[in-house]
Amino acid sequence: MKFFISSLICIGLSTASSLTHAQEVLPQQTKKTTTQVKLTSEVKLSDIYKSVVRIEVATQNPNYNIPWNSGKFGGGTGTGFIIGKNTFLTNAHVVSNARRVLITMHGSARKHPARVLHIAHDCDLAILQVDDFTPFETLPHLDIGIVPQLESQVRVIGYPVGGDRISVTRGVVSRIDFRSYAHTRSDKHLVVQIDAAINPGNSGGPVLQNGKVVGVAFQGLTSADNTGYMIPTPVIKRFLTDIKDGTYDQYVTLGITRFPLFNPAMRKIYNLKQDDPGVLIARFYKDGPVDGILEEGDILTAIDGHSIDSAGSVEIQGERVDMSEIVERKFAGDKVQLTFIRDGKEQSAEAILKPFPAAEIYSVQYGKRPKYTIQGGLVFQPLSRNLYVALKLNNPRVRRLFTKYLTENIFKERKDIIILTNVLDNPINSYISGYTGNSIESINGIQITEMQQLHDLLNPETMPEFFVIKCDGLNRPLILPGKDIQKHNQQILKTYGIDKASQLGN
Repeated sequence: MKFFISSLICIGLSTASSLTHAQEVLPQQTKKTTTQVKLTSEVKLSDIYKSVVRIEVATQNPNYNIPWNSGKFGGGTGTGFIIGKNTFLTNAHVVSNARRVLITMHGSARKHPARVLHIAHDCDLAILQVDDFTPFETLPHLDIGIVPQLESQVRVIGYPVGGDRISVTRGVVSRIDFRSYAHTRSDKHLVVQIDAAINPGNSGGPVLQNGKVVGVAFQGLTSADNTGYMIPTPVIKRFLTDIKDGTYDQYVTLGITRFPLFNPAMRKIYNLKQDDPGVLIARFYKDGPVDGILEEGDILTAIDGHSIDSAGSVEIQGERVDMSEIVERKFAGDKVQLTFIRDGKEQSAEAILKPFPAAEIYSVQYGKRPKYTIQGGLVFQPLSRNLYVALKLNNPRVRRLFTKYLTENIFKERKDIIILTNVLDNPINSYISGYTGNSIESINGIQITEMQQLHDLLNPETMPEFFVIKCDGLNRPLILPGKDIQKHNQQILKTYGIDKASQLGN
């Protein structure tokens, strides 16, 4: 898991946005796909159009600068399509932070109230249901196909900006790759690149080949023309399998940082010949699936029997893909076989895969209210990517805690990194300056490890004479008097129009 800023943009909602978005092994293909799109005899193109719907969303986006505020209202449009009885597939970014969802059928003006049944932000997919499916009963359900071959032609259907009616564009599959998904800004999965025009509003729409869905349009590339991406069928099928039990459990991970072995000197140090497989294990995360199995400096040479080249790729049915694709096909509790070299000797071991919640600090969060607590006008919030971006945190100590949160196993000691984000003026906190934007190390000598603990320490049954608050890297503590603090709290809440002094849940 890496913290990065992506040049990809989600293309889901047709409103102005700083983003444009628009498992199993790669399926075997027994016949070469022709360059012409042919629909199956069972489903006509006109029938497929009817199953592609327009989605209108009213959203409420949280304000991390003013966490007690209800947030900014907005909205936009996207696309979805029917894959089963009262089951509409679309992108997660189309319906994220939704307060109202309306679905419109092709050729109809009627708007049908809908709700989000399942949402997977890490792979940017969601399932919707309408309150009354009766008007959609006779429409065909679109089948999920296979991964299209390179140079084969596909058809993108959706409701992009520029009109209210359905739009159809054609393009050629130009690349099958493993790259970042713009929705969370931290997750990477299999993608298929096409040269079809994919515009805001197209997101969530089906990409078709031979009458079957081979992908979901979801994002574009800002630095290139006519370069769009679709979520391919292995990712779609994994999502649909995951939610069969009624909940979405997220992706699993090996919990490692690997390093390619291109450098001849490095290969010599590790006694690797020019064509020997393997990547270097640079780090592993504590409590991750390989903790106690792999060590830093090991050479990982194979995963589930698939040889790993020096770039970290494996071959699956004739296609070279990132080794992570092996893990992508699996679920929590599944096993993976690892072959590695340690001290010049080849070894093998079995790891049990699981999600890694600590990595969520790097993912943009949706559908959650910002957490905060206020005491004596001091506003405390847990560090997250949302907070990091919203407040433009530039404190070098906070930046280090954020960027090294996983790699230096900071999460083992501190579940939350608490930031003093604001000081609301009041006589009780007069002459307190230079502390905002810092992380909290301790309160009255007790090390801070999570948000609930900090809240409890600031709100004891018996107030101390002083709260001595120490920030990471600052020699001078912040001193807050405990006497009459509740009276001052009421004044602060009234002055700033704050309903609640804390929000610790979602």
